[in-house]
Amino acid sequence: MRDLGRNLARLLLLCAVTSVHAGPLQFSSGPARVTLLELYTSEGCSSCPPADRWLSGLRDDPRLWRELVPLAFHVDYWDYIGWADRFASPAYSRRQRAYADAGHVGTVYTPGFVVDGREWRGWFRGDAPQVGGGPDVGLLALRLDAGRVNARYTPVGSARDHGAYDLHLARLGFGLHTEVRAGENAGRSLRHDFVVLDYRQVPMAEADDSHAAEVDWPPPTTDPELQGVSAWVTPRGGLAPLQAAGGWLPAD
Repeated sequence: MRDLGRNLARLLLLCAVTSVHAGPLQFSSGPARVTLLELYTSEGCSSCPPADRWLSGLRDDPRLWRELVPLAFHVDYWDYIGWADRFASPAYSRRQRAYADAGHVGTVYTPGFVVDGREWRGWFRGDAPQVGGGPDVGLLALRLDAGRVNARYTPVGSARDHGAYDLHLARLGFGLHTEVRAGENAGRSLRHDFVVLDYRQVPMAEADDSHAAEVDWPPPTTDPELQGVSAWVTPRGGLAPLQAAGGWLPAD
């Protein structure tokens, strides 16, 4: 009955969002820092399904989108052992290696978690990430309309010291299933949520007391059960997020 109630609540939320989607869709953070949680995973890694299931559980977390923005980057460096992950990208593997090169993670591995730009090993001990209670870093607002995303970031406090910023934008897929036929997970049916289906990084331009960017927003190449959007801002050329925002996308 609990699962039925959760599914009904999610359906009502999506219907409400869809019903008001006559015009642009808008998301925004509050002024306090929103936690960005990244999982680096692979369908070719036998240790990854438990981490994927844990991440899926965040769909029902009351802090989702308001205090916590999760996403899963599927890496391609395990494809050679027998199964090519259809969600993997060399760009996502390079992103994880960049964290290692910068000293933000000890080494490259899966499943690997990064919280607010730093390695987090608490999942392996059964811990939960620290979410909420962060400092005020400014407002990140998104406006989605007609295949375009307009983003504006207004930093406050010490976040203003960076001067220049990059916008990171990801389309997320939910309820995605794969029947794995080879490799370490051969014979398993895998389910994925928060999967990064498309990822863009663009510089933001100064706009009065804010910084703005506009990004093309093409349709997904897969057909997920649900879709979401996540966005975060970093100092220009940096990895650690300053602010994040996200939310559900209405069904077409």
